[in-house]
Amino acid sequence: MAKRRVEIGAGKAALADWRAGSADRTTVAAAVRYTLEEVSARAPGNSVEVRVPPFGVAQCVQGPRHTRGTPPNVIECDAATWLEMATGQLTWADAIAAGRVAASGLRADLAGLLPL
Repeated sequence: MAKRRVEIGAGKAALADWRAGSADRTTVAAAVRYTLEEVSARAPGNSVEVRVPPFGVAQCVQGPRHTRGTPPNVIECDAATWLEMATGQLTWADAIAAGRVAASGLRADLAGLLPL
């Protein structure tokens, strides 16, 4: 498993602050990075790339590994959408239906992993 860059306690605190309404960039960045690390820890692998620009990217889910270029399974969304899905405020299906998530590839489905 990859080493965490966001200490678990600090990540949980940032996520709690975000849930309480903080939109401070530092708080949002820490919450996004923590939750990206958490999804990677819960579903280790390299077959899906989750992008939450400009805050972070994570690879997760076991399966075929890509080595060059754009991975075949990519999920991308903004920070608010990601955090809403990670905390259960927004379902994967609702986010896809609303066009808030761009997902490409056969494995690009996090419905079984969210909320965290």
